Amino acid sequence: MAVPNQNVTHESSRRTAIAELLRRVAPVADELGARFAAAGHELALVGGPVRDALLRRPTKDIDLTTDAPPERTLEIIKGWADAYWTIGIEFGTVGLRKNGVEMEITTYRSESYDPKSRKPEVRYGTSLVEDLRRRDFAVNAMAARLPGHEFVDPFGGLTDLRDKVLRTPGRPEDSFADDPLRMLRAARFASQLGFTVAPDVVRAMTDMAARIEIVSAERIRDELSKLICGEHPRRGLALLVDTGLADHVLPELPKLRLEIDEHHRHKDVYEHSLIVLEQAIAQEEDGPDLVLRLAALLHDIGKPRTRRFEPGGRVSFHHHEVVGAKMARKRLTALRYPKDVVADVSRLVELHLRFHGYGTGEWTDSAVRRYVRDAGHLLPRLHKLTRADCTTRNRRKAERLRRTYDDLERRIERLEKEEELAAIRPEIDGNEIQEILGIKPGPLVGKAYRFLLDLRLDRGVIGKEAAADELRRWAVAEGVLPPDAAPSEDAPSGGSSDGGSAGSERGGTGEEQAE
Repeated sequence: MAVPNQNVTHESSRRTAIAELLRRVAPVADELGARFAAAGHELALVGGPVRDALLRRPTKDIDLTTDAPPERTLEIIKGWADAYWTIGIEFGTVGLRKNGVEMEITTYRSESYDPKSRKPEVRYGTSLVEDLRRRDFAVNAMAARLPGHEFVDPFGGLTDLRDKVLRTPGRPEDSFADDPLRMLRAARFASQLGFTVAPDVVRAMTDMAARIEIVSAERIRDELSKLICGEHPRRGLALLVDTGLADHVLPELPKLRLEIDEHHRHKDVYEHSLIVLEQAIAQEEDGPDLVLRLAALLHDIGKPRTRRFEPGGRVSFHHHEVVGAKMARKRLTALRYPKDVVADVSRLVELHLRFHGYGTGEWTDSAVRRYVRDAGHLLPRLHKLTRADCTTRNRRKAERLRRTYDDLERRIERLEKEEELAAIRPEIDGNEIQEILGIKPGPLVGKAYRFLLDLRLDRGVIGKEAAADELRRWAVAEGVLPPDAAPSEDAPSGGSSDGGSAGSERGGTGEEQAE
């Protein structure tokens, strides 16, 4: 991903890099450029595709810009494009598909925000250079004219690529006033590209951080997700915290910088959370996992609210996982994340401490079953999060925790083979419950089902006959059946209970963490 200094600055290398990108869409791009030229208009490849070509990175988007207003663009592409769409036309953008290639064409423009409005005011322009001037960063303010492939770089974007720095084409204050979301984009590009943000840009971000509040939650969410899923998320997140932007978009993060003093020593939870994020990322197998990364970042956000100073200089954070789960749900909902993402992240935050009740293997098989059942489809992510949460510098302690979790995973694997644990359910279904108890469909069937599920978790497979006897005993105790309906105490109950306290069965809520 690094840009070799000599190669990038060399004219032939520059032309080759751009040609490589254009070759992917040619002759479509050239043909389209020729159509615009014949109609008396300009067309240029612009922004991210040009930047990524020079960085030798793959690009998904083909972005084009033109002096033609969107209505004129539609006239030029009609009858030529295989399909086109006008979503975003109010902002000057027309989308099209040709020979399987999707492109977006945006009219030269400048955007600015009314201080009291979330929507940009769009003004069209006539100059490619002026259009580039209004773009967010110089590395995104490069273009290649079509069909001639003339390279246009009026603001030194190529030099910035070489130096791995983010600058704005003009004054950063003017750029961020036009679109405050660009402040978040700076942090996002720091994460994705590993670039350093220029000092004057950082100062403007700090001074104008509160301006981000006029931007819609959806746009903030999208930038934040791209940042978190970048290759260097710590850089982007640190920039948000240091500039004060996080106070407005993710205020729970800077609050993790708990005060450390000589009387109440405890780990910097902010630094710990960033390390956990990095250690979770190291375990990813199929690319960035947004749910896992969000859970790792937010797993301890309940600590500031639950911090208590105990006798002897100890600090406790009792039930911070429960508080943190509620906080994560509230924040992610405010950021308009999909419901499944909100549910999965908050559930992982709630469960992240569960393992610490395992001790050295004291959990019963019942507790292991509950651990698996409560995690459900999140179990693989919970494994990763729990292992990532070990940030202790004590090698002996870290190795002990690793071995203990290895043991838990082996027990889960054994039980899964023996019992199909992932699909665990009672041995008696709802219809059979109604038949045994002589009841009709309703809430009581659900209550009986939950009793049988707990029985299954506690004692494993005991057989239908024994399960039916236990169901009758439960129904008598609940007043559903008369006392004489209870099976004899001498009746075999089947299976064997592996005991364990309620706390151990639920996997515990141990406050001790590997931090």
